[in-house]
Amino acid sequence: MTRPIRILSIDGGGIRGIIPATVLAALESRAGQPICRLFDLIAGTSTGGILALALVKPAPSGEPGYSAQQLIQLYEQDGAHIFSCPWWQRLPIISLIYSLFASRYSAEHIDAVLHKYFGTSRLRDALTPLLIMSYELRKRDPWLFKSERAKAEPDHDFPMREVARATSAAPTYFPPLLLRDAPERRQYELIDGGVYANNPAMCAYVEAHTLFPDATDFIVVSLGTGQTSRPIHYRSARHWGIAGWARPILDVVFDGVSDTVDYQMEQLLSRASGSGGEDSRHFRFQAPLAPDQGAMDDTSPAHLEQLKAVGQGIVAQHDRDLDELVRRLTGR
Repeated sequence: MTRPIRILSIDGGGIRGIIPATVLAALESRAGQPICRLFDLIAGTSTGGILALALVKPAPSGEPGYSAQQLIQLYEQDGAHIFSCPWWQRLPIISLIYSLFASRYSAEHIDAVLHKYFGTSRLRDALTPLLIMSYELRKRDPWLFKSERAKAEPDHDFPMREVARATSAAPTYFPPLLLRDAPERRQYELIDGGVYANNPAMCAYVEAHTLFPDATDFIVVSLGTGQTSRPIHYRSARHWGIAGWARPILDVVFDGVSDTVDYQMEQLLSRASGSGGEDSRHFRFQAPLAPDQGAMDDTSPAHLEQLKAVGQGIVAQHDRDLDELVRRLTGR
């Protein structure tokens, strides 16, 4: 293969997934092609995993089932249903007590939304090779859903809706998924892959080397869900115990993992290309968030509009980068 292997990686981040969805819609519009035809491998974690799955899900016609623009509506129309709970559970004292003993949100609502978007589609149906991140609790191992493996091994072929549920089962937000392998009667206990690969770009890069062993040139397009900026002050954190750290530590892990992988990919691919400038093989699209924009489950209309504006700001700021990226992805 003479052209570079093209990799798309999408971070996790809950409702903030509307940011990469907005960037993808702009990329799709400029290229005049669906995202699944612009890349040779697509990887995602959590909300990024849901986007990745939806972008490669086929319609009955065999064409892509969703455009990136349509997936913005997933957040606008269904986000509030995914992150919904009884009004009394939102009362500060009740919320604090409840969160000590249970996940904040029931699986019922997210299951319904995922069934709506993915129906009976399976991992083997993916239009583009796919890599989705999760974590298996019983064996304490990273669990990688791979569409190419699903095509070759029926016991690794799962419904897309269950793969989406597994990758987005963020601890404290949603309960784990108990995934059963019917042919072999095995079961897996899975949570959000963000605990080790919230930015799955490095995992995707390694997987691409496996899928395309003779390739020597790679382009990685990595989409963030916004860089949180809300500070954690010493005077507060020094008094925290398990309950106090439960939510903040998840944000710290997710952000820390994403930033570390971003640094690694930049060093690795800039060095591979011999340049950190115009010939760079690593395109990272990320933007800082205001202190009040970091919540992964704030589905208020005002917050969604703010997040969309962040995505639109990324597009405007990286206008020339996107044009250059389209040129490289399409060969035009």
